[in-house]
Amino acid sequence: MAEPTRQLRAIAPSFVALGPSGVAIRGRLKGLSVEDERVLRLVGAHQGALASRDLKQRCGDGPDHSADTWAVRKRGLTAESSSRIAGAITRASHDQWALARRCQAAHIQNLAAGIKTLRHRLALPIGAKGNKRAAGGYRSKSEWFNKSRRLTALEARHEAALADWRAGRVRVVRGGKRLANTRHHLPEAQLTEEQWRARWEAERWFLAADGESGKRFGNETIRVTPDGEVSLKLPAPLAHLANSNHGRYVLACRIAFAHRGVEWAERIRANRAVAYRIHLDVTRGRWYLTASWQRSLVQTIPLATARANGMAGVDTNADHFAAYRLDPHGNPIGDPQRFPYDLSGSADRRDAQIRHALTRLLHWVKSVGVKAIAIEDLDFTAEKTREKHGSRKRFRQLITGIPTGKLKARLVSMAAEHGLAVVAVDPAYTSQWGGRHWRKPLATPRRKMSRHDAAGIAIGRRALGHPIRRRAAPPPHDQSDRVGHRTAQAGPGTRRRDGNRPPATDHVPRDVPPSGKRKRRPSASKTVRDAPSTHQWVQDPLVHTG
Repeated sequence: MAEPTRQLRAIAPSFVALGPSGVAIRGRLKGLSVEDERVLRLVGAHQGALASRDLKQRCGDGPDHSADTWAVRKRGLTAESSSRIAGAITRASHDQWALARRCQAAHIQNLAAGIKTLRHRLALPIGAKGNKRAAGGYRSKSEWFNKSRRLTALEARHEAALADWRAGRVRVVRGGKRLANTRHHLPEAQLTEEQWRARWEAERWFLAADGESGKRFGNETIRVTPDGEVSLKLPAPLAHLANSNHGRYVLACRIAFAHRGVEWAERIRANRAVAYRIHLDVTRGRWYLTASWQRSLVQTIPLATARANGMAGVDTNADHFAAYRLDPHGNPIGDPQRFPYDLSGSADRRDAQIRHALTRLLHWVKSVGVKAIAIEDLDFTAEKTREKHGSRKRFRQLITGIPTGKLKARLVSMAAEHGLAVVAVDPAYTSQWGGRHWRKPLATPRRKMSRHDAAGIAIGRRALGHPIRRRAAPPPHDQSDRVGHRTAQAGPGTRRRDGNRPPATDHVPRDVPPSGKRKRRPSASKTVRDAPSTHQWVQDPLVHTG
């Protein structure tokens, strides 16, 4: 008896990703005097204490937060700082609470997925085999017992998280939970208590100001002039430290932005809003100033326009991007391209590796004349659980190491600067079907095709609206179109298509037309017996001898 066909999940439609909504650039504050650093530390510590107190009040309000409670908090902070600084602190507290709320929802979803998997596997007999869609039973009684205890622990965590969600409680640490836990593991982190304390205090400072359109140079609290002069509006308790008029402190150094400096200068000359943040890199002992602003919403191009000139299908992997160029009809052109990167090391190194690989990818896309990039809309949230792939540690490390969220955001931002559109497609079955239908046909002695290269073709064809298969199966009766047109062939209205000859209407099929000439000679038979012969047999006369 044949096995039933596995039901495939529905494929989500492709869409053009939205462009970036903001810009951030950073410059180093070189040549700060000792007094400058002392003032920056005092201001950061004072405003950081106010931010910690305000965040505690915001978390205490929970879902009952309203415009009235926001106004009360802001009035309390204004007396110890200024109205603009108080507005920046309260807005930052609200954003941090909202982020913690979203993370709490994701944590609850993760716990529910783990509980569901554990219950399924515990219900199976020990040693039961699994399949691609669901894991099997546990291998031994000992493992079954340990997983049953873990199920109890996860259920308790899930109930506690749900209780916090219903009550509106969130867990937030200013300065970061990881850095707070590092205090208890200083030898492993190779830090002394003084070094950790310096990092902890610097992370909890608050030296930021929101931009204001219409104000001088786009910001009244932290002002940067076109020639690079940086000045701060000091809070009321520290106003005696001012070295300029109106309670301002002017830094001794100048700043210049190498990246987007012209765009930034044009913006502040027009008095358009620019937000600033000053922060200290304790490890290097360097001060930095980050400028950011919102961009006008760019209207994304229609999907049909993105498909007009073909597509570059890109498959994301743990150590490289696999790209293939496709024409508008879904045909692969040229050879596969691979852009490697290494995600080991620190976060800054990983980010640099991704950035360099994307730069090479975008330059190649522009060189081949394609205006759009197709990429999978990946999300490994459900795949990272220990319960689903508990015995496959290397696989879990593999998918955890792929920075899908940061990768998509960075690709969209960098592609927008190059005038390229990004089309996101459903990742379902791209690697499987691409390897099945495209890997072997395109492999040659000089072209090595991997399953990742074939997946890039599948991604590009899905973004172009074509099926991944190269050609649909023949109709059930024979290889003619008696039952109907093949689904993967070009439609009747497509130009330069390889279609069937139009039927003749002036004569009976397989008969000679009235003109007496056939439109096309019949093809020669493939068998030797029926092959036409152009030889003529001639009977020579007998030779008389004698």
